[in-house]
Amino acid sequence: MKGLLDPKMDFVFKNIFGSEKNPNILISFLNATLKPKDLITSVEIKNTDLNKGYIEDKFSRLDVKATTSNNEIINIEIQLKNEYNMIKRSLYYWSKLYSEQLNEGEDYSILKRTICINILNFKYLKTRKFHSGYRLKEIYSNEELSDVAEIHFIEIPKLEEGSDEKDMLVAWIEFLKDPESEKVRSLEMSIDEIRQAKDELIRMSNDDTQRELYEMRAKTLKDKISALNEAERKGMQKGMQKGIKEGMQKGEKKKALEIAKSMIDMGLDKKTISKTTGLDLSEIEKLIN
Repeated sequence: MKGLLDPKMDFVFKNIFGSEKNPNILISFLNATLKPKDLITSVEIKNTDLNKGYIEDKFSRLDVKATTSNNEIINIEIQLKNEYNMIKRSLYYWSKLYSEQLNEGEDYSILKRTICINILNFKYLKTRKFHSGYRLKEIYSNEELSDVAEIHFIEIPKLEEGSDEKDMLVAWIEFLKDPESEKVRSLEMSIDEIRQAKDELIRMSNDDTQRELYEMRAKTLKDKISALNEAERKGMQKGMQKGIKEGMQKGEKKKALEIAKSMIDMGLDKKTISKTTGLDLSEIEKLIN
C-alpha cells in the first residue's frame, strides 16, 4: 500500500468530510465540535464539485458547506499556513453566508443559525485550549444576545498528549494529525465513523487519479505558501531598513542637540544655532528653558 495522503490537505479533507456518500462522517464531526443539545441527525452537503480549475487555483477555498437537521448553515475550512488574518477572514465569510440567505424583500425571520469552523494546523489564538468557540455576548454581563452567530477555531498543534480520546473531537483531531498512528488504529476499531474516514483515505491514497490531483493541489498550496513567505520576508526586510534609517535619524538628532547645548553655553544666538544644527527655533528654546 502507498503511503496515506495527508487528511489535513483541504482537497483530501473535503473528499472525506464533504462527501455525500458518507454523510455520517460529517455528522459525527459536527456533533463532536458543536456538542448540540439536540444531536444533528442529517446533513445536506453543498458545493461537492472538485474540478481541476478549483484545485489549481491557489485562491480557491476547498471548504465544506452543509445545512443540518437543526436548521443551521455550516462552513468548515482547514488551513495549513498562518495567513495572519483568520479572525477577520472568518467573520467576512460568516457574514456572506448569513446575508446570502435572504433575497430582496424576504423576511429576516427565515435567517438560519450560521456557524463557521476553522481547523488550523498552527497555533493562532492566545488561549491554551485546542478548541475555542465564540458567540455574540453582552460585554458586561456575558448574557448571550443570540446564538445565530458562532465561530469555532480548532488548533491542531494545541492538542495535548494524553487528551481524552473518548471525546469525539479529540478522536477526530488525532485522525487529522496522524491517521496511521496506533491511537487511530485503536479508534477505528471501536468508532464506525473513524473507520469510514480511514477507509476513504486509503481508497483515495491508492487511486492514481486522486493522488495526481492531490499532488497538483499540494504544489498549488506550496506556491501560495512560498509567495506568502516571500511577502513576509520582504515586509521584515523593509521593516528592518526603516528601523535602521530611523535609528540613524535619532542618532543625528541626538548629536545636533548636544552641539546646540554647547553653542548655548558659548552664548551664541538662537538663529545661528538653528542654522548650524538644523534644529527648529522651538527645539532650541526648549533647551534654553
